Amino acid sequence: MKTNIYVIYGGKSVEHDVSLSSAFSVINSLDKNKYNIYLVYITKSGVWCDLGRLKTNLKDIEQLQSSSSATVTSSLGDFLSKNFKKNEKSIVFPVLHGTYGEDGTIQGLFEMLNIPYVGNGVLSSAAGIDKVVMKDIFSLGNIPQAKYTSTKLHSWKTDEEQVYKQVEDLIGYPCFVKPAKLGSSVGINRCGNRDQLKEAIKEAFLYDSKIIIEEELIGREMQIAVIGNDCPKASVVGEYIQERQFMDYAAKYVDGKLVPIIPARLSTEISEVMRETAIQAFKLINCCGLVRVDYFVTDENKFYVNEVNTLPGFTAYSMFPALWEKTDGTTYAELIEILIKLGFCMHKQKNSILSMRWEK
Repeated sequence: MKTNIYVIYGGKSVEHDVSLSSAFSVINSLDKNKYNIYLVYITKSGVWCDLGRLKTNLKDIEQLQSSSSATVTSSLGDFLSKNFKKNEKSIVFPVLHGTYGEDGTIQGLFEMLNIPYVGNGVLSSAAGIDKVVMKDIFSLGNIPQAKYTSTKLHSWKTDEEQVYKQVEDLIGYPCFVKPAKLGSSVGINRCGNRDQLKEAIKEAFLYDSKIIIEEELIGREMQIAVIGNDCPKASVVGEYIQERQFMDYAAKYVDGKLVPIIPARLSTEISEVMRETAIQAFKLINCCGLVRVDYFVTDENKFYVNEVNTLPGFTAYSMFPALWEKTDGTTYAELIEILIKLGFCMHKQKNSILSMRWEK
């Protein structure tokens, strides 16, 4: 009997369109002879659209989308009532970036329903998407990172001047302002003075009620891909040649002009320490399945962890699959297979744990 793969994508997130691009590549890489592949599109308003089983490869991204007049609760109820039959082997592949997909919320739903799924669990997803929580945890493990501070919307509305002074005293200019819980460079701005800081904070609060402000680090942006559960492995280091001051949303997903260099232009010694640090970061926030660790590396060969992505992009331009192909020859399709197996293994491990008190 074939295994059912439910690919869930879209979502109520500003990274909705990135999710579609990732899902397109994931779906077309899956072996249609080995799996029953079901498409599940979540609209920008959160409605679940069950598009049914796919038997051939997709020709364009538009095939991934649909519309519905149903409510979120009724659409989710309909989807669950029709799928995950008792005698079938099924797993969910969530290709959801950002809020309600990469933040532990949908993972919590799968946990409650005891449904196997690919990727990180509730804790690691929630910690990984919140840059403040992530950096606080990394501080405990002495992971090298930029100086940072954070503030919440209420604090800023109550006393703007104090927030600006806090940034200037602790971080200074130039600095970067970011929403705490978004990826794909959405809502991020570089600030060289207080006027720019004010505008950047206003924009960042459009996307989150908590923001982070970091010092600017001058260096090359590099990435390492990590896969595994209990025994994670780190890829070689990769970097992008970039024309812009930082890789914003357009640079990553629209222009298509980023040129990856794999392996990165680094000494073997620095590369190995960075790979060890990536695995340490993976373990610190209790990851499973996969994570991408992003770095800044200065001209003096000092490296700093910028952030982690617990559900990194799988688009045609994404670094994660490219890193593994250059590391050990793992193809895109083989990487997807590995992640599915890791998902089933983690589900089996969780189900081996008692949920009731053991009676002697």
